[in-house]
Amino acid sequence: MISEEIHLRLAVLKPEYVDVYDDSAAHAGHAGSVAGGGHFDLTIVSSAFAGKNTLARHRMVMALFADLIPHPIHALSIKKTLTPDEL
Repeated sequence: MISEEIHLRLAVLKPEYVDVYDDSAAHAGHAGSVAGGGHFDLTIVSSAFAGKNTLARHRMVMALFADLIPHPIHALSIKKTLTPDEL
């Protein structure tokens, strides 16, 4: 299951919190979903983000999934990337 793979790959960031929301059902019929690609929203809290701006944080996360886009992940929306101090 792709959400399990997302959790596994995010483990390198040693997150204190991860929320993976599978929003694929809301995109039924969309060109990417027809081919089987899923839509996911992420929220991640990790000390690995300390000292990095939002763009750098998002690049860190997206680099973990480059080989999964556009299939089996069609869309990956990073909602929040926070450090524990930013909660």
